[in-house]
Amino acid sequence: MSSFMRGAAITACLAMGAPQAFATCGSANCFLITGTSEGVGVKGVMSVDLSYRFIPQTRKLDGTESVAEVLTPRVDFDNGVLQPDHHREIGTQNTLLEVDLSWGVTDRFTLATALPLINQRDHEHFDDAGTPTESFTRSDGTSGFGDARIGGRYAFLAKSKDLLVGSLTLELPTGQYRLLDSEGEINEPTIQPGSGSYDEMAGAYFAHQWIPLRCEYFLSAARRVNGDNPLDYRIGSESQVSAGVSYVVGDRTTWSVQANGRKTGRDHFKGDLVPSTGAMLVNVTPGFRYHPGSSASIYAFLQFPVYQRVNDAQLAPRTALLLGISKVF
Repeated sequence: MSSFMRGAAITACLAMGAPQAFATCGSANCFLITGTSEGVGVKGVMSVDLSYRFIPQTRKLDGTESVAEVLTPRVDFDNGVLQPDHHREIGTQNTLLEVDLSWGVTDRFTLATALPLINQRDHEHFDDAGTPTESFTRSDGTSGFGDARIGGRYAFLAKSKDLLVGSLTLELPTGQYRLLDSEGEINEPTIQPGSGSYDEMAGAYFAHQWIPLRCEYFLSAARRVNGDNPLDYRIGSESQVSAGVSYVVGDRTTWSVQANGRKTGRDHFKGDLVPSTGAMLVNVTPGFRYHPGSSASIYAFLQFPVYQRVNDAQLAPRTALLLGISKVF
């Protein structure tokens, strides 16, 4: 194996996943480095990755402070208005099952696509908060195929100890974004399987081997710009940064620890800012990858929040779990 390919194989670290911005009823997915969706592959080789993510979103915050209740607006698409303090949020359980495919066009350029097979939000809240008609519901969650992504990764720098990869990705509006709630109206944007918009993402990933084929550090940064959907709703754009270190133990296991930061802007509806949207999150994430054979691996990561600041009052995620298996053909 060439020095370049050894570096690309071990530095495999950055998986942007399908991060969603915070908004009225809240949504979140893992944003961290996993080891499957960042590097470039061997020419003519296909890589398949199946991942499962679970993110319970039940922490009630206003800014950085814990609060007893979270009141968020309702987006009334029929009348084109926002109804302040309409929902009393209880929690959202986010579950994602995704398949990622990548194909080495050359030894420096890889095409990649992501297919979110299941994008499920199990959601609980009180409708019409503070009114005589206030009522609890757990039937306003949604589930379905999410927004697919397609893009490419190119290795600008490929040395024995250093790897620099840039990526460009387009997210397509393949998921449903007009599903109805229990009252027969269009559900909240952030608990829909899809966004309804075309979104663009650009990222960079760098890794340096301190000890060749044994220990390395990695850095990454990405920017996501979201478009408006046909309902005149736009989820806030976001920026992500990650940094960490990994260490190979024996011939089959790689352990890592990393810090992951994400900042999302406020959502827009008909050009107006949406209350209770936008946040800054910082997580610490330990994890490992195990190689039972030469062409397959399994991995697991557990994400712990260390800093959370939200605009206005929102639900924030607690500990998140990511499990996956990948294979090269």
